[in-house]
Amino acid sequence: MSRTRTSALICAVSAWIDAAPGNKDRDPEALLWGRVTKVGEESGEVIAALVGATGQNPRKGNSHTLQDVERELLDTAMTALAAVAHLHTRDAEPPDVLDLLDDHVLAVARRAQLS
Repeated sequence: MSRTRTSALICAVSAWIDAAPGNKDRDPEALLWGRVTKVGEESGEVIAALVGATGQNPRKGNSHTLQDVERELLDTAMTALAAVAHLHTRDAEPPDVLDLLDDHVLAVARRAQLS
């Protein structure tokens, strides 16, 4: 899949979340809070998967795999990128969230003197 298509799909998922029956009439600030806090909820799922993959809960044992951890990390990244897209709902055109991510990665790499 092309980067442009991936970015467009992330923005489409973000718009779909905003248009959901429980969200479409929600106060804009409450909707923003919901979108941003969802990122934290997703990161909790990463932690749960890691605990399960490493067997840190004796009662549950090894309940997850590292592939589960990877999937949860990707869910967290997608949720964060969809929240970024949500920040631009009033823009005439949806942003290319992958371009925004590229710019951010480059800035972080520069601060780390890697680029």
